[in-house]
Amino acid sequence: MADLPRIYQDVLLQRTSVQAAVQGLSEPMHRQLAYEMAVCVCDVDGRQTAAEREFLARLKAALQLDDPQTAAFDQQADALVDVADKAVPMAAPVAAAAAASASDAELDKSILNYALLNGALELLPQSWASMAIIPLQVKMVYGIGKAHGVELDQGHIKEFIAAAGVGMTSQYLEQFGRKLLGGLLGKVAGRTIGGLGGAATGMAFSFATTYALGQVAKRYYAGGRVMSTAMLRETFQGLLTPAKQLQTQYLPQIQQKAATLDAGQIMALVRGK
Repeated sequence: MADLPRIYQDVLLQRTSVQAAVQGLSEPMHRQLAYEMAVCVCDVDGRQTAAEREFLARLKAALQLDDPQTAAFDQQADALVDVADKAVPMAAPVAAAAAASASDAELDKSILNYALLNGALELLPQSWASMAIIPLQVKMVYGIGKAHGVELDQGHIKEFIAAAGVGMTSQYLEQFGRKLLGGLLGKVAGRTIGGLGGAATGMAFSFATTYALGQVAKRYYAGGRVMSTAMLRETFQGLLTPAKQLQTQYLPQIQQKAATLDAGQIMALVRGK
């Protein structure tokens, strides 16, 4: 089985070359997933740089993928980046706003809804759907800060997410590893790749990450933003275990939501409409 996350890290850390890395990817599904994973990682912090575009072009050539094979994914990924860029201000002033208007119960409900949605996105077979998970986590934290009288920009929110110990790039790598494993298990069981969503992946791990992150954000902004990085990470890790238990409890709802999502709905959710 190809270990795509390890291969990507080897290339990133220059332990191997792109050409050497792709030699181990003989299956068409592996090559396609490798390209899609690289696009997601390049897009994690917004629009691709010139260097990232050049890298992706070289990678596509090395993987022997042509434009028709990648066009649909590239278009969906670009559209999602466009929507995510506009969903939360890039450089809004980080300043005190109106008094908090949302109760703890309302915030808990919102956090749960984001967690259910992100868990559902991870179960979708389309790789680009996972790209919506981080923008939705950003929107969740933005809403929590605003409820506590703080207007946040994307830069601050992403710094907060990283400080809590939630790696943006690592989330994508882990999700692609699970999608790959689900796809291989699906083939063994006689399922099609399009059906790898619910049963093959088994569990939507992004539910727990999103839920724990939301609860940390609620405590952080309610407490006046005085928690240290060490305390943020300790709190997040402490909340992750009960969040995983909730994840098991809510799995039927996650699977049900995954069955109803389409591209237009996902774009609208990230956009906030």
